[in-house]
Amino acid sequence: MNTAVAREGQESPLLKVEGLAISHGDVPITLPLEIVVERGETIAIVGESGSGKSLTARAIVGILPPGINAKGAVTLDGVPLMRLAERELRKIRGSRVSMLMQDPFTMLNPLMRSGDHIDEMLRDRPEFASRAVRADEVKRRLAEVGIVDEDVARRMPFQLSGGMCQRVALAAALARDPELLIADEPSTALDVTTQAEIIKLLRRIQRERNMAVILITHNLRLAFSTCQRIYVLYAGSMLEVGDAAAVERQPFHPYTLGLLLSEPPVDIRVPRLVAIRGSVPRAADVIDSCGFADRCEWAKQICRAGKPSLAARDASRFTACIRQDEIQGELDALRSATLSATPVTPRRGGTAGALVHVDALVKTFAGRRGRPICAIRDVSLHIMAGESVGLVGESGSGKTTIGRCLVGLETPTDGDIRINGIAAADFGAMAKADRDRVRRTIQMIFQDPYSTLNPKHSVGHALREALGASAGAPSPAPQERIASLLAEVGLSAAYATRRPASLSGGERQRVAIARALAVKPAILVCDEPVSALDVSVQAQVLNLFRRLQVEHELSYLFITHDLAVVRQIAERIYVLYLGEIVEEGPTERVISNPQHPYTRRLIESIVRSAIQRAP
Repeated sequence: MNTAVAREGQESPLLKVEGLAISHGDVPITLPLEIVVERGETIAIVGESGSGKSLTARAIVGILPPGINAKGAVTLDGVPLMRLAERELRKIRGSRVSMLMQDPFTMLNPLMRSGDHIDEMLRDRPEFASRAVRADEVKRRLAEVGIVDEDVARRMPFQLSGGMCQRVALAAALARDPELLIADEPSTALDVTTQAEIIKLLRRIQRERNMAVILITHNLRLAFSTCQRIYVLYAGSMLEVGDAAAVERQPFHPYTLGLLLSEPPVDIRVPRLVAIRGSVPRAADVIDSCGFADRCEWAKQICRAGKPSLAARDASRFTACIRQDEIQGELDALRSATLSATPVTPRRGGTAGALVHVDALVKTFAGRRGRPICAIRDVSLHIMAGESVGLVGESGSGKTTIGRCLVGLETPTDGDIRINGIAAADFGAMAKADRDRVRRTIQMIFQDPYSTLNPKHSVGHALREALGASAGAPSPAPQERIASLLAEVGLSAAYATRRPASLSGGERQRVAIARALAVKPAILVCDEPVSALDVSVQAQVLNLFRRLQVEHELSYLFITHDLAVVRQIAERIYVLYLGEIVEEGPTERVISNPQHPYTRRLIESIVRSAIQRAP
């Protein structure tokens, strides 16, 4: 089915994907997909992890992992890519179609200088045969992506920030002037201000070159603000296709609506975030039914009786929901009610004294050639009992260093830390009894749910270890306590026998939270705990944090670069810039009326969609 909007007299599309199906042996990963990209157009393929977005992008350019196969037709400006030999495909990759990967640090060769990545892409072009000419062109290409410091070309990737690495990767991807750029989650690994800069840069270059772009993302806010058309992919099937503005105004599929409403608002704190229950199934498990049926509030038996096909609803809209006509009024009503939700006032922490008190904290690291690097400077903050405090700033601002100092993973150079009245600036110098008491008082939840757990150990083993660390207090039998911990984070007791590899990102983060709760702490340091999660899973985990705070009277230090997230979880925030606190106060006041230029820049960097909440 051609899901492009027909325009009178237009050229044939730049890219046409027909019946593209990806499988691992006989196990389907995606069912036949149709995608069309016009010249100079930007489309987005959106969906949760496991939907098949990245594999679809890789199948288009013929770089699927070993053992993964693709069938169907991919035509680039009349050239049938899937019929070409690998040698012919190599001539097209980079020169006509190029890819920009999610993680700039893994996209660049760590053994090559940054400029050499661009130089390598230019060598086979006759006009750049001279090394001197290539050097001038590398300088020009770096300037095109906003890098004017000539020293950057001589640096290794590990010497650059994430944003700078992504700019170098973009310059390398564009070095052969491709007609189509496939950008796979190009801003996910970056903080909010760098995200905004990279997306703005990408849009400018696209306009200047009239280049087509396929944006792979789970961020609907970004997709709506950047792309002309949206393809919504779920469990290997396309559920909705249409003009971006039209899809945003009125989603036709319950899944699209769920993704849209899961985005946390930055302008108000809502009573509860909308979250899609459950997780994405494998395409092979829903090959004969609607893949979203088990997570859908409107599903009926007819939805499970067969696989709904993507059908036209008007000239520019397609949906795979067979009940769309029946339920559209309810979808519209839910969207309207959610966007006009009455804001809630954040609960306030206690006033009986600070559980955490940090005074004039300084942390200096040894830098290159022994030069000291001051990561945090004269930082003072406090956290009351039952209070959630946000620590906001870009990558490199010192947020994580403060969190690690609080839990004893780093020792500050100067300053004082008191946790529940105990001096805790230097864990190595503390008496064992005090150190054990502090470790039971404060726990940390880390950013990456995939590296948090030992892949060799079961979930039950990880929780049993944590329970052993809380020795001294009588507790139920370990199995009962493990089941209780899992239940607290919304998982069944059966998860105790599973290993991390069989868990989704959201499930792993729930296990990490359960492990932190095992010692019954009073304070959790949460270091970007939802930044690696899909938007729908992020909403589930944020709702979990809010529930646990009330049930356990927990205090949080919630470290994040996302002001929309911190609005939903924190009563007060500290804004950190280059290791110093530049603004602090109640969350609502700081976000609604920022006083420091840096805070204003953070707020302005948030990608705004066309959704307008009722006043």
